Amino acid sequence: MKLGEIGTKVRDSVVGTVKGAGTVADTTANEIKDATVSVVKGAGGIIHGGTDAIGDVVSGALSAVDQIGEGILKVAKGVVLGVVSTVGEVATVTAGTVSDIVRAAIKGTAEIGGDLTHAASGTAQGVMGGAKDVGMSATDAAFSLAKAVVTGTTEVGGDLIGAVTGTVQGAVKGASDTGGDVLGAISNTARGAVRGVGEVGGDIAEVTRTTISAAIGAAKEVGLGVEDAASAAATGALEAAGNIGESAVSAVTGVIGTTVDGVKVVVKGE
Repeated sequence: MKLGEIGTKVRDSVVGTVKGAGTVADTTANEIKDATVSVVKGAGGIIHGGTDAIGDVVSGALSAVDQIGEGILKVAKGVVLGVVSTVGEVATVTAGTVSDIVRAAIKGTAEIGGDLTHAASGTAQGVMGGAKDVGMSATDAAFSLAKAVVTGTTEVGGDLIGAVTGTVQGAVKGASDTGGDVLGAISNTARGAVRGVGEVGGDIAEVTRTTISAAIGAAKEVGLGVEDAASAAATGALEAAGNIGESAVSAVTGVIGTTVDGVKVVVKGE
């Protein structure tokens, strides 16, 4: 990929950080975040450069994966934390900001042939963690994140199911790690994913099932009840479908009441 000046500096800084630590395994996402913030602040910030500058920073960090050979989840999380933090110091982090960051991460991952599931997971962890730090609503962050993942993955012709799976997993971990509302993160991520799929003309039933399956798997990792996780995902999907149209509602309700990964899917209160 062709990087601008700031993207090149971010790439070199991330590579240097990892090599200084020894390996990606010995490097934390916060160290990658700090490397990103240092370069961006040294360059005078990115807020005035808008979408192009954000894209260059994110692509620069992800291109480092080519040189270090691994770690796209951790690099994605770190650079997203860094960009959200930097923008949040001088402006309000909006849904549009999150969309720009997420779509840049998806595009950068596709350009290096990276694993979209891992990249989406790292990006989601970064968005959820960064949003809390800058005072952005977790509801808005999760919804905007998932919707942008769907849009960005569609734009690059990537594996949508894998990207949605990684997004739900990352949102759950991000919310859990920051003491946030995990069930709310699941519901709003599912809502964003289904809303995004409705806009790009994808298979709403398949994505609904995917969000539920990913929520169940992620719930097991953080000690959350799988029935509650499945219900939260189904609730979010159904809410989004109601804003799309009758056919979308039919697609989602066709999944509700079935069994996904051994869990009966119900919407509480229905």
